[in-house]
Amino acid sequence: MTATSLAASFAPTFNGPEGQEDMPYLLTPGPLTTSRGVKLAMLADYGSRDIEFREIVKGIRSSLLDLANCGPNYECVIMQGSGTFAVEAALGSFCPSKRYKTLVVCNGAYGERAAKILNRLGRPVVTLDKGDSEAPSPEEIVSVLSSDRTISHLWFVHCETTSGIINPIQAICKAVQGRALTIMVDAMSSFGAIPIDMSGWNIDVMVSSSNKCLEGVPGFSYVLVRRQLLEESEGVCHSTVLDLCEQWRVLERTGQFRYTPPTHAIVAFQKALEEYTHAGGLSARGARYKRNAEVLVTGMREMGIQTLLSDDEAGPIIQTFLTPRDPHFHFETFYEMLRQRGYAIYPGKLTKRPSFRIGTIGQLDETVIRGALLAIREVFREMGVSDMRPLES
Repeated sequence: MTATSLAASFAPTFNGPEGQEDMPYLLTPGPLTTSRGVKLAMLADYGSRDIEFREIVKGIRSSLLDLANCGPNYECVIMQGSGTFAVEAALGSFCPSKRYKTLVVCNGAYGERAAKILNRLGRPVVTLDKGDSEAPSPEEIVSVLSSDRTISHLWFVHCETTSGIINPIQAICKAVQGRALTIMVDAMSSFGAIPIDMSGWNIDVMVSSSNKCLEGVPGFSYVLVRRQLLEESEGVCHSTVLDLCEQWRVLERTGQFRYTPPTHAIVAFQKALEEYTHAGGLSARGARYKRNAEVLVTGMREMGIQTLLSDDEAGPIIQTFLTPRDPHFHFETFYEMLRQRGYAIYPGKLTKRPSFRIGTIGQLDETVIRGALLAIREVFREMGVSDMRPLES
């Protein structure tokens, strides 16, 4: 059996839309649908020591610093693995291990995950719990900081994809200005589509990954951080593999990774960055995602489906819809029938209200979203779902 026929034998069968070859559009917060150019970039094999590959890595690191408006005192450290690898690397490298504490703002699964990591590492942590769909106010954060002078680090998520809510990053940074505080931001699902000004907003650490708004493929994550923090973190990290200081020093000295890098994901990301710039950069990417979200939310509301968040709370990354109370609705059936039509969505992650989520990032435009809305209408009709009022928790 040839490689082509072997791949075909495992390919899903569905009557999907044109333009996405033999796979569904991924209406998720990542992995996401990528361009053909990004896919084709992975057909080349690079050695990790190749001069060309090292130049690609150098260029990516520089581009990411520029995109986050980092000044000359910041560094970019690429880390093998998913976004959570970078989260744990940053928490383990920079958060205090005794005497002082890290405040983690939780309004979804990803804030909770950061707190769980710190607890597992035995690092002192306090949380501000806002449930799973409410944004923290800057005043609440200031209040917690003022009540506990041993808090030296602040960690929060920019776009919490549990619900899709956008937390007020700029207002939070302004509110805590002047405090002896290390500000750390999980911008996993926002970076590249929503502005972040690390220098201007005095952010010390930011983490993100390759398979989000910059539209690369999974395989690596990265940490943008003040150089002084990196230098002071020598010997602090709990892990050899996740030690950001060591990773940075080797990258700086040799241009290489300490351990085998995800070469194909990195060259694909280089192509994704080229396409990002050519398409108009952050403003164009953000505008396309915003339009996708507007078309999706309008169409779902026309069917009677309610959103979890109001329009001024929800960002352009992923939308959360409340599960219809109709007894004919079963999410797994809904999911599979949509996927057969070429659209893959996400289950909800909320603990309080039954829901499902539809992402609006990746190589999607409003034409794709309108196709998805048509497919959703068809699936509801075939399932016999007519009562769209929300299911009570």
